[in-house]
Amino acid sequence: MVPLNQQVLRTDLAGMPLEWVDYRTAARLYLLEQVAYACGDTLFHLRGGINAVTRRRSRLLIHSIIATHGVHHALNKLQGDYAPPLCNRTLFQRDDHLCMYCGCRFPSRQLSRDHVRPSSQGGRDHWNNVVSACVRCNNFKAGRTPESAGMELLAVPFTPTHAEYIYLMGRGVLADQMEFLRAHFPRSSPLHGRLGKDPCA
Repeated sequence: MVPLNQQVLRTDLAGMPLEWVDYRTAARLYLLEQVAYACGDTLFHLRGGINAVTRRRSRLLIHSIIATHGVHHALNKLQGDYAPPLCNRTLFQRDDHLCMYCGCRFPSRQLSRDHVRPSSQGGRDHWNNVVSACVRCNNFKAGRTPESAGMELLAVPFTPTHAEYIYLMGRGVLADQMEFLRAHFPRSSPLHGRLGKDPCA
């Protein structure tokens, strides 16, 4: 049984990923006839009241991916200079909860945001200059660059595209949603080759 907090992926008519919505929002979009088409698996089978005339009970099937009508300004997010909002949760997701210095995987509470080029040396708080680091590695590196601290950076930080960012924002992304989103990732996306094993296990 699918939990009620399972997210539904909302797209525009062209299939551009827009956002995650809950089943209540998805149901409202269906009832307002804003859903142009749906794909993926059926997540929820909602049942309503019984029609007094037909004696039939209303029902609504909500799929894992819904395409909606309207202008969503998604084209702005396809521009080359687009950068999604940066927060620790999506940063840690981008880096697969790995410390980019020691290579071990940690829960979010044991990770921190490290500026590759330190802020004290003019480093910006931008996707291309930040990585996930465990508290120990971050404290050891302190206000130095990885080179001056004698530390090796295990992966080059990158700015996610809009589709990659939608994936990083997801909670409990289902297989069909993952497949749909990956089709929108650049071929060079590091997310394609994400490891599923903990290198420190």
